[in-house]
Amino acid sequence: MKLAVIPVTPFQQNCSLLICERTGAAAVVDPGGDLSRIESKLSEAGCQLEKIFITHGHLDHAGATAALAREYRVPIEGPHPDDAFWIEQMPAQAKLFGFPAAETFKPDRWLQQGDQVQFGEQALEVLHCPGHTPGHIVFFDRSGRLAIVGDVLFAGSIGRTDFPRGNHQDLIRSIRERLFPLGDDVRFLPGHGPMSTFGAERQTNPFVADHVVD
Repeated sequence: MKLAVIPVTPFQQNCSLLICERTGAAAVVDPGGDLSRIESKLSEAGCQLEKIFITHGHLDHAGATAALAREYRVPIEGPHPDDAFWIEQMPAQAKLFGFPAAETFKPDRWLQQGDQVQFGEQALEVLHCPGHTPGHIVFFDRSGRLAIVGDVLFAGSIGRTDFPRGNHQDLIRSIRERLFPLGDDVRFLPGHGPMSTFGAERQTNPFVADHVVD
């Protein structure tokens, strides 16, 4: 599976383009905005957009979802239904942060812990990782040892939990009990900033390293 990162919105959110190398089918994860930039990357890659995957309902991750789905006529999968209230507030979020108008949407498929999503011949595992938002999910490519983690975990930090229905203890539990057991070698793409590995964060992350939590 090929990965291309497309920074979008003034928050420089890591929207990602995933491409099945055997079929050329693609999925976009977290199209938060800057639709023209996403379209340009799709055209440049010469792939066929098949699905849109959403980690959570915050504006910078999902603001362009409705427009992208409508233009390419593709289904939306994710997040977990506990983030429905965030998606319903999408227009209000846009006004609050001074973003371009954003539409609400209803996913074609809500996702749960243990589900699997597919595009082309590529399959990704779904992990429900609440804390930053109650319905946040993570997409895991087991064979490629890659996780798309949204705003759960960052290189050297963790997601905020001061938003409505955020929960710090849930976030720590999600990272320690659902992400780290996947393996130290797993690379992860966070919602913002550079990539890292779970092993590196277990050693040095000031919030969830082994020596901090254990």
